[in-house]
Amino acid sequence: MLVSVNLRPHASLGRVLDDLGGTLLDLVLGDGDRPGGIGGVAIHDPLDEPALPQHALVLGVGLAEPDEVVRQLRTLSRHDAAGLVLRAPVTVTAAIKAAVEETGVALLSLARGASWAQLAAMLRSLLAEGDVGDAEPETLAGLPSGDLFAVANAIGALIDAPVTIEDRRSRVLAFSGRQDEADPSRVETILGRQVPERFSRMLADRGVFRELYRTDQPVYVDRPQGSPDGFMIPRVAVAVRAGDEVLGSIWAAVREPLTPDRTQALCDAARLVALHLLRVRAGADVERRLRADLLSTALEGGAGAREALSRLGLGDQPVVVLALAVLENGEEDAELATERQRLADGLAMHLSAVHPRCAAALVGQTAYGLVPVSRDADWERRASRIAKDFLDRVGDRIRAVIGIGPVARSAAELPEARDSADRALRVLRSGSRAGRRVALLADVHVEALLLELQDLVAARGDRPTGPVARLLDYDEQHHAHLVETLRAWLDAFGDVIAASAAVHVHPNTFRYRLRRLAEVGGFDMTDPEARFAAMLQLRVVAPPAS
Repeated sequence: MLVSVNLRPHASLGRVLDDLGGTLLDLVLGDGDRPGGIGGVAIHDPLDEPALPQHALVLGVGLAEPDEVVRQLRTLSRHDAAGLVLRAPVTVTAAIKAAVEETGVALLSLARGASWAQLAAMLRSLLAEGDVGDAEPETLAGLPSGDLFAVANAIGALIDAPVTIEDRRSRVLAFSGRQDEADPSRVETILGRQVPERFSRMLADRGVFRELYRTDQPVYVDRPQGSPDGFMIPRVAVAVRAGDEVLGSIWAAVREPLTPDRTQALCDAARLVALHLLRVRAGADVERRLRADLLSTALEGGAGAREALSRLGLGDQPVVVLALAVLENGEEDAELATERQRLADGLAMHLSAVHPRCAAALVGQTAYGLVPVSRDADWERRASRIAKDFLDRVGDRIRAVIGIGPVARSAAELPEARDSADRALRVLRSGSRAGRRVALLADVHVEALLLELQDLVAARGDRPTGPVARLLDYDEQHHAHLVETLRAWLDAFGDVIAASAAVHVHPNTFRYRLRRLAEVGGFDMTDPEARFAAMLQLRVVAPPAS
C-alpha cells in the first residue's frame, strides 16, 4: 500500500464527492458526509504492507473480486481509512454491504473512461493545491488562498453555469460542480484534464484564442455548425491576467450570452482567479526551492547531508539516485526552462506513487529523484522499470533521458551514487547510445570513460600523433578520406565488405584506400597494439564530428 499524496487535514470526503462526484467519482455505499479530513491518498498494492496516513482515501487498482474487496475493507478499517475506490461498475454483494456497515469505510467507484492517473492528479489538485505550509490558511475574497476548486464553484454559482479554470496551454486546473449539465466535449476535457487537441485547433482556427487574449472582456463562443464531436453548448470565456501576462482563462458552458450583471461578475472573477494563481505559483516556488535545497545538500554529502535526508523523510533507508535531463535542441530559453521544471514536477508525482518517501527536485538543469529500496530488492531492475514507465508516460513530445546510480546505503555514499547517475546521464545526452533513454553506469561504462578521456585530452591540449596524425595531415591536403577509411575498417573489425558499405564505396576502392593509408601513415594493420592505439586516438583525440 503506497501513499501517493499528502493532503491538507481539513479536506473531507464530502468535499471530494461535491467536486468530483458525477464526473469522476460516485458514492456506492457508506457515509459520504463522514466527519474528519482526508490525510492522504494511497494506491493499493497487494505485495506491500499497508503504510497509510490517517483517514486515507485508497485507490483499489486491480481490486474487483468481492472476497478481496471485503478483506481490503476490513484491513483499511484497522488503519482508520476514509474510503476505498474501485473501478466501475462495482458489484455489490451482501458481504460487501455488511463489510461497509461494519467498518465504516466508504465504498466509491471511478467512472468509466477515467484513468487512475487522472483521478490521482485531480485529487492532488483538489486537496493539495495552495498548501504551502502556512500556520494559518490565508483567504482571498473569503475563499481559501490557492483553492481553485472553491473558486470555480463560486464562479459557477455567480453566473449559474458549469465552469472550468484553465492555464495557457488549455490544461484544466480546476472545475465547478454541475458539469453533467454541460456537453460531452466538456466531460472529455475534464476527464483528460486537457482540452482535446481537435477542440483547441477548432477554437484557434475560429480566432477565439486571439480574441480572448486581446481583450479583457468575456468572449462568447457560439455552438459550431454541425456540432462536431459533442461540442453542443456555447461557451463564454475570459482571460485571466496579471498585468500584461496571461495566466490562463475561465470557461463557462452557457445556453445563451451572459446578462450584463453576470458579465461583470465574470470579469471580477477573472481578477480574483489571477490572485489565486499567483498565490499558487508563489507557494509552489517556495516548496520547490526548499525541496531542491534539501536534495542538493543531501547529494553533495558532507555534514548537512544526513540532516537533509532526514527532513526529506529518507534518513534511515537505502536509496537509488535517478538523474533526468531534457535533450536540448539549441540555446537555453524560457520555454525549455519551463519544460524542464514541468518534467521535474512530473517525476516527483510519478515517484510519489511508487513509494511514500520518494523525493525529487530540479537541481540546476538536472532533475534528481531519490527512491528508497529494500536491502534485498532487485533495485537495478526496479529502478530501470520506474524510469522507463515515467518516460513512456511522458511520450515522445519531450525528449528526455534518465541515468541511474547504484544503491546509496548511507548519506556518505550519496555523492558517489549521484556521480554514477550523472556519468550514465552524460552518455545518454551525448547520443553515443542512440535510441536508449534509460541506463545504469554499468550499461554505458566504456562510453563514460571515453567521454572522460576526451575531457582530459581537451584540458591538456593533446593532438593526434603517429600514423593518425600523418593521415589527418594527408587528408587535409589531398581530400583522400583515409581517416574515414581507417575508422570504418576498425569499426568493422577488418571486414572490408561491411566497412566499404558503411562509407558507401566499392570494396575494391576501399581496399585501395587501405593500402594507401598503410603507406602514407606508416600503419601496420597486422599489429594489435597499433590497431588499439589508432582506435583510441580516433575516438578520444580526434573523435568524428557530430
